Parts: sequence; C-alpha cells; structure tokens
Amino acid sequence: MIIVTGGAGFIGSNLVKGLNDIGIDDVLVVDNFENADKHRNLEGCMIADFLDKQEFIDLVASRSIPDKVEAVLHQGACSNTMETDGRYMMENNYAYSKHLLEFCSFREIPFIYASSASVYGAGRHFSEAPQNESALNIYAYSKLLFDQFVRRRMVTAQSQIVGLRYFNVYGPSEWHKGRMASVAYHFQQQYTDKGHVNLFQGSAGYDDGEQRRDFVWVGDVVDVNLFFLQHPDVSGVFNVGTGRSESFNDVATAVINSTTGKNNSTNELVDSGEIRYISFPNELRGKYQSFTQADISALVSLGYTNEFKTVAEGVELYVSSQSAK
Repeated sequence: MIIVTGGAGFIGSNLVKGLNDIGIDDVLVVDNFENADKHRNLEGCMIADFLDKQEFIDLVASRSIPDKVEAVLHQGACSNTMETDGRYMMENNYAYSKHLLEFCSFREIPFIYASSASVYGAGRHFSEAPQNESALNIYAYSKLLFDQFVRRRMVTAQSQIVGLRYFNVYGPSEWHKGRMASVAYHFQQQYTDKGHVNLFQGSAGYDDGEQRRDFVWVGDVVDVNLFFLQHPDVSGVFNVGTGRSESFNDVATAVINSTTGKNNSTNELVDSGEIRYISFPNELRGKYQSFTQADISALVSLGYTNEFKTVAEGVELYVSSQSAK
C-alpha cells in the first residue's frame, strides 16, 4: 500500500491518478473533507481506502499503521502563503510532517514529501544549499525548518527520505485552493468571466507583467515523485521546476491564446485590452518572489531525463482539460 497525504488536494489527487496510470491502486488517501466538494478531485481514481487526517494522525501517534505500507507520499499541508496564524501553520506543516517522518524512519518506510521553492525567499540563487535559503513568511519558514530537520535525520536514516521543492505548480484539480490557486487558473477564470486578465504593474525592477517564475506543469511534478518512488535508494532535498523562468505576461498570453485558439502576441493583447495591469498590492511588498528559476542539476545528475513542459505547452493542456469537463 502507498499512502498519499493531502490526497484529495491539488498535487495529491494528481499523484493518485499518476499511481493509477502505472497500475497502482492499492492507495490509502489521507485528507479532510472540511471542503466537502474536494471529493470531486478523486472521481475516477481507484483507491483502497480513505482516512480523515486526524484519524490518520492518531494512528501514526500510536504506531498503528498497517505493516504493508510501501511508501508515504506526504503532500498534506497548509499552502496558504498569506496565513498569519503561525501556530496553525507550524502545527500543520512542521509538527505533522515531523511526526510522520519519525514514524516512517522507525518502520523504514520510504518518505517523499512536498517542500517548496518559497524557502529561497527573495534570493537569486536556487540550488539546494543552506546559504541560498531565507524565508519571507511563516509558510516558507515552516517548510524550511522541516527541510533542516530532514537534513539532520538523513545522516543516520536507514530508509529513503526525499524532499521535493516545488516551484510554481499549475494544472487540473486546483479549483478548491481559492486565492492560492495558480496564476494560470486565475487568469483563465478572469478571461472567461471578464474577457481580460489582470497582471501586476512593474515591481522590484521588473516591467509590467514581467515578474518571472519557474512555472511547472503538475504532470511533470507527478513524474518526479514517481521517479523517486522507483528509486528507493536515493535520498535528499531536490528542486522540482523546469529550470526556466517565464514571465506572467507569458502565462497570460498562453491562457488567452489557448482559450481563443488564436496566436496573438503579448503586445497585441495589451493593445486590445485583454491584458491589463493593476497596482502592486501593498500587503505583498517585501513578501513576494519576483523571480524564481529552479536549478535542477541535482535532479538531472541522478539520471532524471524527462523533459519539463514549457508554459505554452502546459497551459494548452490545462485549458484543454478544463474545456473537456
């Protein structure tokens, strides 16, 4: 059995689908249904069982998880980067993860967990080294602190421990994330509802809409998880991104062109009013990553050869998946 925590969420449900695609359906999904509609993300998935998050935590604490667990893919976390309740964030992202790691280490169960590129803060260097890490908010700090805990545990660990620092992931099944859903999701919603997309005006030395991120298609994230699942002898903390930075203008242009079937340039879409620029929010000043670009050399050095999709390729798949519903 493979356990997927946060399995009804965005990346978690895509992981369950990915496991099914390679013939694995002995999957225990752990999540909570405080948002009852999240069940929609698991429609069409084959799973062995479902456990509420709190029930699962209680079983972990009593070390009562069944002996046949082959691996834990830990995606469960509070992903709201605007959350201000530090106690809540640390309980969900740090303490929960730490207890689960301790259990997996005790039982020598491979443990693959979701970290975040937010740990790099406002820096310009994105390789997996402590000197590049600096948290801008409590979400990033909760992820960074757990990565640091993991590094200490790896020294004596007898089983696989892998942390995956996701960059800006987008794709199907993120509708429930609200304001924390990807810009690709929000741009498509805006364009469908209003006929235009709003981007931030220039900030931190970048022109209007030219802030740049490493946007990664969720299917590529699933592939990286499955790679480590199939290589249980490898441990470490690794970036998961494309290795390319692309602008918010690039994402908006790809969303609009994929939706309309046209091939307009960004400038043409600005001139037509389909791309518009709004003031940069005061509450994000000093807490915003204007540039990210994953250094994936550590991942590639392991023999990972899959090509990551560009924004144009991934967004086209995304829009097509939404249109097919």
